[in-house]
Amino acid sequence: MKPSVSDVAEHWIEDAGDSDAAQLDVPPHATRDRRFEIFCSFEVANPAGDDQAHHGLRVLVNGAQEWTRRVATHAGSDSLDVRLRKTVPVGEPLRLTARTEVQGVRRVSLKITADEELDG
Repeated sequence: MKPSVSDVAEHWIEDAGDSDAAQLDVPPHATRDRRFEIFCSFEVANPAGDDQAHHGLRVLVNGAQEWTRRVATHAGSDSLDVRLRKTVPVGEPLRLTARTEVQGVRRVSLKITADEELDG
């Protein structure tokens, strides 16, 4: 049996490259609630091995802070990653924002993905 359009899980991605922020806007669905697994990944480089270096990531969901961390950066490369689950009611959009901070390191990549979880 071929799945209907409503049975196909949504997949959304924003690849912000080495920018300091990323925003992913998922439009509302007109007929059903949706559940998303959200993954934010921030990678940095510390080639000089600066022991005072740090990097941070803050994630907002629909404008409200959902998660934040700031950590010392290891020599070479390092990252901060977070997974969240959010239910989005019918007719409502989902706006995801990731903001970064760095000291003594270089931003390498910043990505946000939102994968819909279907029942069954």
